[in-house]
Amino acid sequence: MSRLVQRFKFNATVALAPALARLLLLRILDTKRQFQWPKPDYIVSVPLHSRRAWLRGFNQSDLLARQLSHWLQCDYLPQGIKRIRAAQTQHQLNARMRRNNLKGAFRVDFPVAGRHIIIVDDVVTTGSTVAEIAQMLKKQGAATIQVWCLCRTL
Repeated sequence: MSRLVQRFKFNATVALAPALARLLLLRILDTKRQFQWPKPDYIVSVPLHSRRAWLRGFNQSDLLARQLSHWLQCDYLPQGIKRIRAAQTQHQLNARMRRNNLKGAFRVDFPVAGRHIIIVDDVVTTGSTVAEIAQMLKKQGAATIQVWCLCRTL
């Protein structure tokens, strides 16, 4: 799985997006049956800074989120979370530095109060990015927040 995600993310193998999203969906549906999660109102993806998106040519989390929202028949808000400032590349930082690096890097641009929100990311390492976004959603009154990712590194 690690190799597939690396090819998807760094080799611009965007054709892998539907297959990877399908794997994620199967795991989600299996877990959902066990825990009776509510259907999401909105799916959002972790945004890239515009410069990084331009250099890479795509946002891998966006591609996954689009597929998932289509299959689950719920709204995807591609501009729902905006990255308002660039941050240093996360994979070069330790956990404390990652948290500090992301302070004030995002903005929520949709009505959140009382909604069930899914945050989609490709890889979660320390959780700093999704935690920063989730904290903003919680402050604005989201009813539930879940994070769905392809890989979790430890």
